[in-house]
Amino acid sequence: MKALVIHGKQDLRSQEWETPQPRQGEVRVRIAWGGICGSDLHYYHDGANGAFVVREPLIPGHELSGTVDLDPSGELAPGTQVTFHPATFGECRPGLEGQPHLWPNGGYLGSASTTPHTQGGMSEYLVMRREMIRLLPEGLPLRRAALAEPLAVALHGINVSGGVEGKRVLVCGAGPIGLLVAAAALAKGASEVTATDLHEGPLERARALGVHHTLRVGEQTPEAESFDVALECSGAPASIDAAIRAVRRAGVIAQIGMMGAGPQPLELALLISKEIQLRGCFRFNDEVDDAIALLASDARFDQVITHELEAEDAVEAFTIAKDAQASGKVLIRLWPRE
Repeated sequence: MKALVIHGKQDLRSQEWETPQPRQGEVRVRIAWGGICGSDLHYYHDGANGAFVVREPLIPGHELSGTVDLDPSGELAPGTQVTFHPATFGECRPGLEGQPHLWPNGGYLGSASTTPHTQGGMSEYLVMRREMIRLLPEGLPLRRAALAEPLAVALHGINVSGGVEGKRVLVCGAGPIGLLVAAAALAKGASEVTATDLHEGPLERARALGVHHTLRVGEQTPEAESFDVALECSGAPASIDAAIRAVRRAGVIAQIGMMGAGPQPLELALLISKEIQLRGCFRFNDEVDDAIALLASDARFDQVITHELEAEDAVEAFTIAKDAQASGKVLIRLWPRE
């Protein structure tokens, strides 16, 4: 089969790869669409995602949709449309029984955190365990279904925050995840959603989704104590400080954006005096099922997708996806044969 393979920093190749064969309990899926995630960008542009260095050929991709190609059990018919929960969970720890996404020693599609690396799905075929496969409801296009994984991240952040129904919500950062967070907050009944970003392009896309207000970082500042919840999607310390100032006393900040390792300069004195709760968010648990249902019922999420490129143009796709001003979510069409 063909696959997109990262061999190191800015070394992405379309090449032949051994076609995987499913065993009992596994299903082979023909991949239709793959979305470019922030971690994929780091693996390509930097050769590493934080401490996780590309040490061997790595197929990226965990934002995927496709159709069943082969199910040895016969349970799923060829052509059945699906997406995935991309995590394999590790070892349960006391107190984490209901939070398998936090169990240590798990894996994730398209990740160099394990050795050998966990291969992703930017390829013609992907073999997955049956329990990781999610069937798509009738009428949900495969293109939009590729948003299920990042939308699940957004929904998990909203859940960690305690929910947004009837609340004034600040979304810090209007990149692809921020746009999905904003759209999800609107869909989940937030009374008011304000989005911030450094660039005008992302703010234009946020306005198209229906957010109530947008603020250009460096030119406009969120009003102090004017939000119940902040959903921080940039991972920038200055943005977190802005959220600390913007949420009301006893408000909540859900930290969705990943930060670099090591100490971070944050305005914690104000956080303490206002009794703000800063809550970490990591991937998601079972929110992918809610994400699929939301995608099936709300076509506005299509607006998050700004570019679609063929697999042969993957290097261009990764270049575009790095340009925050020009792009929202960038999708790659993976070798359609029909």
